[in-house]
Amino acid sequence: MMTKIGAMAILGMFLCQAYPAHAQTNAVPDIYMDGKKLALTANPVNIDGYTLVPMRSLFEAQGVQISWKNNTQTVTATKESMTFTYRIGETSAYKNNQLITLAQPGKLINGTTMVPLRFISETLGDLVKWHAYSGDITISSPPVYESTVRYGVNLRSSPSSLTESSQRMIPKGEKIHVLREIDASWLEVRTQKDEIGFISAKPAYSDYNSPSLVELQTDELITFGKKYLDTPYEFGASSDQTLTFDCSSFVRHVFNQVLSIDLPRVSYNQAKEGQEVQLNELRKGDLLFFSARGLDIGHVGIYAGNNQILHTFSKEKGVHVAEFDAKWRKRFVTARRIF
Repeated sequence: MMTKIGAMAILGMFLCQAYPAHAQTNAVPDIYMDGKKLALTANPVNIDGYTLVPMRSLFEAQGVQISWKNNTQTVTATKESMTFTYRIGETSAYKNNQLITLAQPGKLINGTTMVPLRFISETLGDLVKWHAYSGDITISSPPVYESTVRYGVNLRSSPSSLTESSQRMIPKGEKIHVLREIDASWLEVRTQKDEIGFISAKPAYSDYNSPSLVELQTDELITFGKKYLDTPYEFGASSDQTLTFDCSSFVRHVFNQVLSIDLPRVSYNQAKEGQEVQLNELRKGDLLFFSARGLDIGHVGIYAGNNQILHTFSKEKGVHVAEFDAKWRKRFVTARRIF
């Protein structure tokens, strides 16, 4: 069986680029088309350094209409004003009657027509990127750049904050297209300079948002906050340590560490951030504000979902999860959505 390092060497040849010798991956790469994993009818194969994939899977994922002549083993693909004709086994094809050359011919393997991924994708106007960190392949069709960078952010070769993964700084105001959400922290994007890479998913860096990303980030927010369960309460706790918290220093720390959102230090000022939401609109990660110590707003907690509050207010309990019950609803003042 092909070793992992062997597979990487072949994929590196396929892309005609040099990659670190220590990069490893599975022998069979995952292929993503515009952020969605391709459901292939057969596994990709590597022949002479080129990756071949099932023709029908690749074409249909890109909205291409195909017809097949079995007697001549010729495929005709059409998409809008483009017509592509290719006979399996040959090293040339026609795009709108213009002759183009293939470095590696397509093949019929176990009854499946396999074609060179990069050649076919780029013929259709797509951008292809092989990721050294994972061995996966991204295909991006011509995009609409729907999102804007809010604050200079590093474009990285992998979803990692390691210094060596940084490719360049994308400046504030530059448009990007989000291909997929890797997790709560990272987005795969395409830039207007036809680069594919990864940027921070934190809301401080771009205006991209989606229900699925919000769910990932709110889950991460609550999970991170719960790491501090039972941490002692101290009124006026210093913000530069995590041995003790008061209600607002705890909220401030969690939002800063998970989302790079810098909230004010005290709950009264935190209640001016974001936008107000009604109780019937609550989602995980919203901030709940309550009267306390004779103040209109003197306490804050994080709504944890399922009618629960993640907060701290007493030396007996420290950081804990409590029911958002009648006692707390009686003292409730407002809820704010920060992201």
